[in-house]
Amino acid sequence: MAAAKGDGAVGELELQAAIGFNGHVPCGLICHPDKEHILYPLGCTVVIQHLDTQKQSFLHGHTNNVSCVAVSRDGTYVASGQVTCIGFKADIILWDFPKQELLARLSLHEGKVEGLSFSPRGIYLVSLGGQDDGRVMVWDVSKREAVCGSPASPRSAGNANVVVCSSCRDEMFVTAGNFTIRVWELDTATKKIHPSECYAGQLKRIAMCVQVTNDDDDFYLGTTSGDVLKVNTSSKVVTACGPQKKFSMGVTALLLLKTGGLIVGTGEGTVALCTGSDFQVKKRMRVEGGVTSLTCRGRDDQFFIGTNKCQMYRSAYATFKEELVAVCHTEAVNDIVFPAGHSDLFVTCSTNDIRVWYTPERWERLRITVPNVTCQAVEVTRDGMVILSAWNDGKIRAFVPATGEPMYEINNAHNLGVTAIAATSDCKQIISGGGDGQALRKKTNDPRQHVVQMRVLPSWRVPDNHQWNRQKAERPALLCSLDCVLGSARWLCNQRSARLSVEFHQRDGHHVRRGVLCHRW
Repeated sequence: MAAAKGDGAVGELELQAAIGFNGHVPCGLICHPDKEHILYPLGCTVVIQHLDTQKQSFLHGHTNNVSCVAVSRDGTYVASGQVTCIGFKADIILWDFPKQELLARLSLHEGKVEGLSFSPRGIYLVSLGGQDDGRVMVWDVSKREAVCGSPASPRSAGNANVVVCSSCRDEMFVTAGNFTIRVWELDTATKKIHPSECYAGQLKRIAMCVQVTNDDDDFYLGTTSGDVLKVNTSSKVVTACGPQKKFSMGVTALLLLKTGGLIVGTGEGTVALCTGSDFQVKKRMRVEGGVTSLTCRGRDDQFFIGTNKCQMYRSAYATFKEELVAVCHTEAVNDIVFPAGHSDLFVTCSTNDIRVWYTPERWERLRITVPNVTCQAVEVTRDGMVILSAWNDGKIRAFVPATGEPMYEINNAHNLGVTAIAATSDCKQIISGGGDGQALRKKTNDPRQHVVQMRVLPSWRVPDNHQWNRQKAERPALLCSLDCVLGSARWLCNQRSARLSVEFHQRDGHHVRRGVLCHRW
């Protein structure tokens, strides 16, 4: 972060690369028609990544998490929707993909944009609102304005979950959801859309995904019941249902092949190739987490899989074997630290695990898993020989950085979980803080020794997301607490700050707090 010359203003950090993939967005992973890029949401950003060089670019503009993404058939346009607070408008942003520029904001839905789909020639964009909105809207892409809208489902049914445009006609699209399947027609003369209910007989299903065939004769729906429905577009009648043995945890993603096969992704992590009117399973593989996205690269030669465990896989149709191409944490990242003197590696911690990453390749080198507990802080000793970690079960755990093997544990370090940890520069002592408001010191050469309690205020509370830093062994460590009190290992200071982290500046005698350069006490 560099300061502007003259006025001392602080500039913004430029995002260079991101490690992560939001696998919780249905159909969020999309291969671009140019066969060279993939797109996926990550927080408030849409990431564009080159498949061969791994170079990333970013579409910034949303004010909250991206909830859906769509790409036009010719690859010219990208559309993304977001979530927002109840009662507020949720934006749809239309992007120019070649220039990667924002073209327009389309704001009519409230609360959340559930789904987006472009018509075959990219003339229209169809959007589906979330539970608090319940409307389906048709937008004119060239004019950047709404054409018409309507409630997405009848009052007798539940909410619509998914929208998909026709493969051949710009004026037709399909919506489906809780006990509702509708085929819509756009009347361009009157600027109205008219729904036709599809007849499913005795079948009562909640649709999670839809795929329309290339000739528009039929479309397929994946359901929470674990089966696939085939619906005729002309007669609006369900003509097939299968397989006989349903998939566990529902069918969450579908991918139609040009050869006529159907790839099915399930909530339990099974990816299966089904053929025939009875959807007989010919091949299958297993991935980690429930499948939320299936997307094709090119003409039936390769496809990608996204899961709700934030894993991304690649597979060829011929071999039908999964290859892991992207990983990240599945929960919030609680702490991050670089080893002293090294920028090529860094360590992160989250629920159930600690991970070591290689910076140039943005790839995971080591994963340390401890089930059913959360690592709230992590530290690497200055000599690089130990990874220290603080856990919500009250334990301090130490691991070998090269292999991830456990070295030792300190049980019952704090009553309400360990929320902060740091090591002295000589690597001989550990300082830990906990939810009980206590800060403790312990020698590392004998983990079984008695803990020496540090002098702290009764109101001291060490936050979950903290930072402690020691610049030199003979200098005091800086601490910060949830009640905004700054202190040190030798004494406490009554200054108050809303910032929950504090660091020594590289120059002796200063620390940086709340973005302001302050003199050390």
